[in-house]
Amino acid sequence: MKALYVASAGGHLAHLLELDKLWKNQERTWATFKLPEVEAALANEKVDWVYFPTTRNIPNALRNTKLAWEVLKREKPDVIISSGAAVAVPFFAVAKILGIKTVFIECYDRITMPTMSGRLCYPMSDLFVVQWEAQQKAFPESVNIGAIL
Repeated sequence: MKALYVASAGGHLAHLLELDKLWKNQERTWATFKLPEVEAALANEKVDWVYFPTTRNIPNALRNTKLAWEVLKREKPDVIISSGAAVAVPFFAVAKILGIKTVFIECYDRITMPTMSGRLCYPMSDLFVVQWEAQQKAFPESVNIGAIL
């Protein structure tokens, strides 16, 4: 199975990196921000650099939608796995059009109030994962896997 991992820098990417037992022996590519700490963390990985900032930035949302289309057509992943944030939305939207499976992991630090990217990606997710039971109030069809970090 081939996967595309999509995440903003910082804690979102840290969640996906923590799942290395899942992705270490899997064909994969990444889509994230081009920042020095991200380049270091993903050294020797295949990465497509997304446009940022993404939050409330319509021009970059459009650029990332075009990029998502290009990346997904080129890479042809079987699944997209994302822990957010806003960069996940265009990739999930294009994935739905192309029939690619999607998995979203809601942030561990938003226990009682859902994230915006979570709310937007929830209806486009084939599997929606939460880390706290309280998060299932906002996402009733989610799967609680417990804390990743």
